[in-house]
Amino acid sequence: MSGFPTLLYKELLRFWKVGFQTVFAPMLSTLLYLMIFSHVLEGRLQVYPGVPYTVFLIPGLVMMAVLQNAFANSSSSLIQSKISGNLVFVLLSPLSYREIFLAYVLAAVVRGLAVGLGVYLVTLGFFDVPLRSFVWVFVFALIGSALLGALGIIAGIWAEKFDQLAAFQNFVILPLTFLSGVFYTIHSLPPFWQGLSHLNPFFYMIDGFRYGFFSVSDISPYASLGIVAACFLAVSWLTLRMLKAGHKIRH
Repeated sequence: MSGFPTLLYKELLRFWKVGFQTVFAPMLSTLLYLMIFSHVLEGRLQVYPGVPYTVFLIPGLVMMAVLQNAFANSSSSLIQSKISGNLVFVLLSPLSYREIFLAYVLAAVVRGLAVGLGVYLVTLGFFDVPLRSFVWVFVFALIGSALLGALGIIAGIWAEKFDQLAAFQNFVILPLTFLSGVFYTIHSLPPFWQGLSHLNPFFYMIDGFRYGFFSVSDISPYASLGIVAACFLAVSWLTLRMLKAGHKIRH
């Protein structure tokens, strides 16, 4: 098992060495979202009784940062390794495909949680954000970042160029994230769009994560956890199959 911690250390070091780009830049962009939306909508909209809109918005933005950065970490690492040609050194090492999967996913989880925690800590200096259940917050952040880390591996394996990876992120990840209830509750939508939102797995991650802060959610957090866990298992199974088969990474 000495290869697994080595690969994990390499993946952690890869994003930490450029922390201004991989950690602090996403934190800044997320805080800019918060500043703009809170300035425009604060005092004009209240989603939950007694909860200001800005406070409602913070957990959604934190989770959005967690998910997007977890995906970006594993996907960018794989595509860079494929294009530069150094992926062969990982494939030639005595590492099983399960160890490779775990190293990439765990590194993605660490980056996602680091960015999300940074955003949350900065907002605490300006807003009083309640935290009713740390367990729910941590569980959804952990499984959500792991799910996006595994999805990032799939995208990195599938993509052969940076523009293909950018297309996957811009046309799949970004719309699913923005239409998941980060900026609103789905009860404010017409019935058709409410039903469509229930087909978005990102909605359950955001809703369950927000439940840990306010003890209020659009659906039961247990149902959300079950759906997110099922999605994680399905995506992990597909990722492991692709790694085992060497799809687009073994020539």
